[in-house]
Amino acid sequence: MNIEVKELPKIEVAYIRRTGSYFEHQDHWGILIGWAINNGLFPPQQSFIGIPLDNPDLVEGRECRHDACVTIPEGFEKEKHPDMKFKTLDGGQFALYKFYDRAEKLNAAYQFFYKEWLPNSDYDADYSRNNLEFNMNNPAEDPEGKCKVDLYVPIKKYEVDFKHSRNFLQ
Repeated sequence: MNIEVKELPKIEVAYIRRTGSYFEHQDHWGILIGWAINNGLFPPQQSFIGIPLDNPDLVEGRECRHDACVTIPEGFEKEKHPDMKFKTLDGGQFALYKFYDRAEKLNAAYQFFYKEWLPNSDYDADYSRNNLEFNMNNPAEDPEGKCKVDLYVPIKKYEVDFKHSRNFLQ
């Protein structure tokens, strides 16, 4: 798995939140995409980003939250869209994996990140920020039905706490 460390700026998005299993039909994407197209917000100028807010290994499927987002340009008149939610995604350092496979295998990519790559890297997960899934294609239009996702996992430089590890060093 080829992973790069990247710096992302803060990103303004419009979003729709859905609660339910990540593995079931996610109708909020269709609603968001329709709204985005009606407002001239589509690739390549704008990006569609999925944000899984819960770990399905720790939170029951029906309670998992997911935000379907589209980036908005500077100066976008948010006040003209009271039916839409907006927020700013935190920038910072991220580990990037360019995923290209069937959607159901995305969880395995997360498992690799958190259980194998991070413990063997110079980084820790930064749980104060969210994982970001930049959708780079429409799987329905892919010849093999695969999704292309730039998966960004927030990281921070690994810090050793020498004050509390004194006994370990003696």
